[in-house]
Amino acid sequence: MKLTNEQKDEIRLLLQNYVARYPSQNKAANSLVGISAGTLSTIPPGRYETISDDMFTKLRAQIAGQRGEDWQLSPTMVYQELSMLLTDAQEYQNVAWAVAPAGAGKTTTIRDFAARHENVFVVSCSEDMHRGDFIREMARSVGVNVSDMSLKEALERVVRHLLTLDKPLLVFDEGDKLADSIFYYFITIYNRLENYCGIIFVSTRYIKRRMEIGLSYNKKGYDEIHSRICRKFVELTPATSYEVAAIARANGLTDERVVKTVVKDAATCDFDLRRVRREIHKQKRLAAIASK
Repeated sequence: MKLTNEQKDEIRLLLQNYVARYPSQNKAANSLVGISAGTLSTIPPGRYETISDDMFTKLRAQIAGQRGEDWQLSPTMVYQELSMLLTDAQEYQNVAWAVAPAGAGKTTTIRDFAARHENVFVVSCSEDMHRGDFIREMARSVGVNVSDMSLKEALERVVRHLLTLDKPLLVFDEGDKLADSIFYYFITIYNRLENYCGIIFVSTRYIKRRMEIGLSYNKKGYDEIHSRICRKFVELTPATSYEVAAIARANGLTDERVVKTVVKDAATCDFDLRRVRREIHKQKRLAAIASK
């Protein structure tokens, strides 16, 4: 799809905000996949003719966050509570583990917070991560180049870089998916960054059961990890019908009968906000077809 200059201007503004979160343009470039520092230096002055539409699209996908071009956030309780937790962790270098059901808006909140604050780095976790993948993802997030380094050297470089920043915050999204061999890295990271860097893990409630099992079997590292999060998981408040209605209205649904349809559908799936977003899209498409 060919992009207009107006769309490219929007991406340029997003890029300026994104780069401002990092100590330098090179650090910002290191955090992006397939985007060179040279490309970043070309876009701000508006020399668009040297950058392909594909490159603009790839850049937008990485810096626009989770919101989407046509999606407006609504301050649900999860959004408010998690934002307060992230703010506190960054300001006072606190450590915590927040939990909420799948589809509660955790990742959207994290990405939005990171987009609005400097030195906030989101590490996306997955169950198929090996130790090298985890360290490289951390390095990419903070904007540090660790190519051709051993895992020990790479982790050391990431930690040393974080120690140079003003009130950095590490956020591990879906931390419950990490294998035990990677889980243990948290102990090292905490020990090196204690009182210098805030650390927040965010996941589903599955981690509570996993922690109980690990503690009951005295599995290596579990007691240390439990201690470092103050032996407590922060429970976020799930979405309600009132919040679903507010989200629907914020995203352009003005007919209260349609809003009630969205709420009714959401009630069948424990107010999963992914389902809510899909239903809102469906209702907007139906309205557009009906108006033709």
